[in-house]
Amino acid sequence: MRMAVGRRRAEERREFEEFAHARGTALFRTALLLCGDWHLAEDLTQTALARIYASWGRVRQADNTVAYARTVLLRCYLSHRRLRRSSELPGLDFLPEQAAPDQDPALRVALLAALAELPPKDRAVLVLRYWEDRSVEETAAELQLSPGAVRVRALRALTRLRRRLAPQLDTLVP
Repeated sequence: MRMAVGRRRAEERREFEEFAHARGTALFRTALLLCGDWHLAEDLTQTALARIYASWGRVRQADNTVAYARTVLLRCYLSHRRLRRSSELPGLDFLPEQAAPDQDPALRVALLAALAELPPKDRAVLVLRYWEDRSVEETAAELQLSPGAVRVRALRALTRLRRRLAPQLDTLVP
């Protein structure tokens, strides 16, 4: 009996390690987009993975473990923001209206800086809808909002970004 329990735990641990290895980079990228701080993104990813590991037996039975992990990461981020541990924001003030054909680091930095100025839920909506390419319904489910609230938050957040970046748009986008 003991041997069976030990094997099952070893199997669960191996499954979690495979999951963390396969999805860790994507979770970190999402965390970085949400918070705009490399070190905080690492902390959020680590916290999310620790919470997932603690309940891996239940998580691995979920229909979509990736969505479950992303939801845990989003809740870690929103919880961190509620605590207001840090009010430091990057010093850039502009965001491109559309993606450039080639990768321009200035555009990327501007986007992250502008996203950092948004309220946490608005930022989470934009990251999920436009970076992670989630549907309105998927975003609503992950953030526990109604689909209408997701649409309104996305519209208002994009309007704020456009207004904020309008004066600098000509210098960012060729």
